[in-house]
Amino acid sequence: MQTIIHFANVVFKPIIDLGAAPVMLIVLTLIAWALGVKFFRALEGGIRLAIALTGISAIINILTTTYQPALTAFVKSTGIQLSITDVGWAPLATITWGSPYTLFFLLIMVLLNVGMLLLKWTNTLDVDIFDIWHISFTALMAIYFGANFWVATALIILIGALKIVNSDLMKPTFDDLLENHDNPMTTTHLNYMMNPVIMVLNKIYDLLFRWLDRFDFDSAKLNEKIGFWGSNFAIGCYLGIFIGLVGQQGIESIFTLSFTGGVCLQLFSLIGSWFIKAVEPLSQGVTDLANKHLKGRKLNIGLDWPFIAGRSEMWAAANVLAPILLLESLVLPGNHILPLGGIIAMGVTPALLVVTRGRIIRMIVIGAVEIPIFLWAGTLSAPFVTSVAKQVGAFPAGVKGGTMIAESTKEGPIEQFLAYAVGKSSTGEIKFILYAVIGLAAYCLVFWWYARQMKKRNAIYAKELAADKD
Repeated sequence: MQTIIHFANVVFKPIIDLGAAPVMLIVLTLIAWALGVKFFRALEGGIRLAIALTGISAIINILTTTYQPALTAFVKSTGIQLSITDVGWAPLATITWGSPYTLFFLLIMVLLNVGMLLLKWTNTLDVDIFDIWHISFTALMAIYFGANFWVATALIILIGALKIVNSDLMKPTFDDLLENHDNPMTTTHLNYMMNPVIMVLNKIYDLLFRWLDRFDFDSAKLNEKIGFWGSNFAIGCYLGIFIGLVGQQGIESIFTLSFTGGVCLQLFSLIGSWFIKAVEPLSQGVTDLANKHLKGRKLNIGLDWPFIAGRSEMWAAANVLAPILLLESLVLPGNHILPLGGIIAMGVTPALLVVTRGRIIRMIVIGAVEIPIFLWAGTLSAPFVTSVAKQVGAFPAGVKGGTMIAESTKEGPIEQFLAYAVGKSSTGEIKFILYAVIGLAAYCLVFWWYARQMKKRNAIYAKELAADKD
């Protein structure tokens, strides 16, 4: 085993170290080429995808760095200190890819995906290689808290299988949100494994707050009615003003926040469309393969989540949830993490978008209710993140040595709780064994219920599509 892991790290680690965009360029190009697409056509798709990922990352960085001073000022004005520093996702990805086990977990997930395709348990070909770090993070956290290596591997096989199934369940909703039923894109990103919890909260919302739907709005329809004032530009400006006022900023800073929000929301919409062009070569190769060898079976392509970034509701909700996240962090019992690096809540809003189908008020209300799960998970994982970051030399230079680090909106908070319970149960303590058994049973049961709800929704999509064609 150690020999295999060492060999994998020698061969693949230099490629992984290049970062998400170069890795996805290489992966998308090679897979499309292997499926019979001409090399330069395959390379074109890989370059387009790398550019799209780089663009999304740059805009998120602009939003985060521009909004952080205002949000930091708001936190300071409260006078409350929290002991865990939120460093965002990048250091966490670095420490995870720094583990010799991550490439082994990648191999396991690839074999799992291939096996599920052959058994027809899924129609999704997952090419989002870089984001395997999220599920590896879960396994490594379980090991840190005491789990056997193979127990941790079994845990992520369960999670990995469910998230691949989830990618098929979400496909019609992505088609609906993109208004494109011919696009091949879906995602196996771990942040969508919050869908079952959000679906439960959405049902509760139906019982208690359905009357709020009368105040909801669709940004596209609003734009049709009032033009510029309902556009992505304008929504971004409104939200920038809101953040500036909350942070008690001067008029110059408020203008900067407003215009930055406006341009970022508009660029998100533009860059989101780049993903469609990027996967066209791979999509054609997959289609040709399916027609030739799989009797026309339609396969989906699992990508990173940003292909849906063009939906302005996600960013509108994220910006409103930012001050809510800060407020909750200050008063939430058991929370010790100060949200900064994860303040643009990309671990939260994509799943909200899918489950609510873009109803902004629902996204904000449900998001506010689920935020404590993320904060508690960040607090729980901080000892693991801090210890491993120091071991692999990835501890942020600007953070004091005695401070613990984590991310406030890390994808997969439920999976972090499972990792903790499974890890602690390996000590043989009855309490944690019960926690692990009950947690895993509840995780699977809620997913089963959620899958049934999504299948009902997908049947409605299919009827509507058939009616449109008639």
